[in-house]
Amino acid sequence: MASSISLWVFLYAFWFLLSGHTEPLLLGFGAVSCTLVVYIAHRMDVIDHEGHPSHLSLKILPYWAWLSWEIVKANIDVAKVILSPKLPISPVMFKTKANQTRELGQVIYANSITLTPGTVTVNLEDGILEVHALTIQGAKDVLNGEMDRRVCQVKGEMEGKY
Repeated sequence: MASSISLWVFLYAFWFLLSGHTEPLLLGFGAVSCTLVVYIAHRMDVIDHEGHPSHLSLKILPYWAWLSWEIVKANIDVAKVILSPKLPISPVMFKTKANQTRELGQVIYANSITLTPGTVTVNLEDGILEVHALTIQGAKDVLNGEMDRRVCQVKGEMEGKY
């Protein structure tokens, strides 16, 4: 039930931001349409803890700040490599284990790697990520486990992993 309420709040806030209407009749229509959508989604059994992760709301904010800084640093590193006359790239494909136990945590980790310039998650299967890095240093940055550890913290999966 909490996931349904959270989904309704999200949909209504999104509807309001997109529409910008403040007339009571239109606000009511928006509320009714969001209620109908949540009811249909509930009847179809597509509302779940993983699909609408409201439980991450506050825990993920510090992670986003950290990830944003990592993206900025990686952008600078990739720009240095590209602008260097020697073009010192050393592409590498490697596999690494995601220590998250649930798919949502693994997907957050894989997407975070892909968002960071110079690295791309090519495949995620059974908790093993196949990653392409533009440089060996980029591969080392993924393999050092800092991002994996932080995603585990967000998901509350820290018991005995590190």
